[in-house]
Amino acid sequence: MDFKIYQTPTGNIAELQSDEVYAEVDEFVDILGNANYQGTDKLIMQKSHFHPDFFELKTKLAGEVLQKFSNYRQKLAIVGDFSNYTSKSLRDFIRESNKLGHILFVESVEEALKKL
Repeated sequence: MDFKIYQTPTGNIAELQSDEVYAEVDEFVDILGNANYQGTDKLIMQKSHFHPDFFELKTKLAGEVLQKFSNYRQKLAIVGDFSNYTSKSLRDFIRESNKLGHILFVESVEEALKKL
């Protein structure tokens, strides 16, 4: 598992470098562990890393995965275009997540680096 490490004034940030699509909670736990091993508690992942079920809140995959990030005290920025999602509950979830700042949905890596 490869990461690009950014050194910032607020600490190191790891960006996952992968073409894989992840759909299982255990896969995300592995990513968390590997990022932590790199000496960072902040992670950037692309929207394309997430199986489409993640964005269907009724599957509960997002809740399970993001709970792991919370348990491990790992901040996460998901980079992508989220404007095509029409689900009100998902839009509300994204808005609330961005307000709290622990899990971020952003448009670019640059934005992720600023907000993490």
